[in-house]
Amino acid sequence: MKAYRAAILYFSEIPSASSAAMLESDGLLVVGTNAHGRQVVQAVGAYRDLQPRFAHVPVTHWPGRIIAPGFVDVHSHYPQTNVIGSPAAGLLPWLENYTFPEEKRFLSPEYAAQAARFFIAELLRHGVTTALTFATSHPASVEAMFQAAQAQHMRLITGLCLMDRHAPADLLNQPAQGGKPDATAQSLVDSEALLRRWHGVDRLGYAITPRFAPTSSDAQLRGAGELAARYPAVWIQSHVAENLAEIAWARALFPASRSYLSTYADFGLMRARAVFAHCIHLDDEDRALMRQTGAAAAVCPTSNLFLGSGFFDYAKADAAGMTYGLASDVGGGTSFSPFHTMLAAYFVGREGQTKAGLSLSPQHLWWQHTAGAAQALGLDGVVGNLLPGCESDFVVLNPQATPLLARKTALANSLDELLFAMIVLGDDRLVEKTIISQDILASSAHE
Repeated sequence: MKAYRAAILYFSEIPSASSAAMLESDGLLVVGTNAHGRQVVQAVGAYRDLQPRFAHVPVTHWPGRIIAPGFVDVHSHYPQTNVIGSPAAGLLPWLENYTFPEEKRFLSPEYAAQAARFFIAELLRHGVTTALTFATSHPASVEAMFQAAQAQHMRLITGLCLMDRHAPADLLNQPAQGGKPDATAQSLVDSEALLRRWHGVDRLGYAITPRFAPTSSDAQLRGAGELAARYPAVWIQSHVAENLAEIAWARALFPASRSYLSTYADFGLMRARAVFAHCIHLDDEDRALMRQTGAAAAVCPTSNLFLGSGFFDYAKADAAGMTYGLASDVGGGTSFSPFHTMLAAYFVGREGQTKAGLSLSPQHLWWQHTAGAAQALGLDGVVGNLLPGCESDFVVLNPQATPLLARKTALANSLDELLFAMIVLGDDRLVEKTIISQDILASSAHE
């Protein structure tokens, strides 16, 4: 076992207080191996209370620092790292002019491998310890991401991007040599092979991944749903209702479905552990469908603001009982930083011209990117928190990392003021260390 002494931030386990953060000003976090050989939290609380019980355990002391749960990112695209900050008139032109040309390069295993290593390093540098991410339509891109995550002992979920129409020909799923089976059938064969090879290995998980309904044929969506039925423990990820042009396109392609979202339900792709990015332009029936099926929304505020897609309606999502978590959506999203994402979520919540505006509390913003995001993945009690039994992924934050941050956090008179100062003023410099299963990775060059 090992123990760490510092201020400790974690979340209440009371379901009705999902955003109730707790800060132990002089705390002790004790981690050790559980019966399954995994590093988990053994105890957390006040140093004065726990020290006698764990007097035999070596203690690492970080005075002036805050230990907090590792961040959980519920939607991103690792092949789009080079696409961050590319100018475009909107989602579809952005895909055509930047995203698709970059993703074609992932046919090369070498290119995919270096991109995956860089992506994982950036996540860890910014304090993200669990991620659900897209690969491309190339099996080599999936292999590369799993290998890079496994090397860092990271909890990561990805899968082969399913797209058999309405995209550049050399980016679509490809048939087997000789053309049999065809591209659609081969994409499902490849998905199942990758799933069987990687799902449940170390801390890795597989996600059945239709890019979004318009780029999959009925046959591919049907096959994806059948695959999901055979493997109920795996994840499903896709996009829905990001912008109005996309919705109109999806409705024209699937006229028998009640809505764009219900297209996924019609093909058996809505259930617990299904995560749909964006969910901006939903109606009340859609939100009820999300709740009834147990599917979750990945809220992507920096991406939605950057592409002018719209504003996630927190008030209606909460009223409907929808599950959601925060996501960077790199590379439509503009930053790997959870602090930038949380601040953008605050802006989105405040917008009151197209929906009800509200002020998301700093505790709730932080919860959305940790314990709440874990809940969206069906991993509540596993990651995103520091309660006993949770995997021992955490970050060490330095609230004096910059002069302005030090000045502002010193003035904080409450937990909300402290958290909000870090949300507004924080970036990768705030994350001093990222720790996964006792593996310490330097998060910045100055360390």
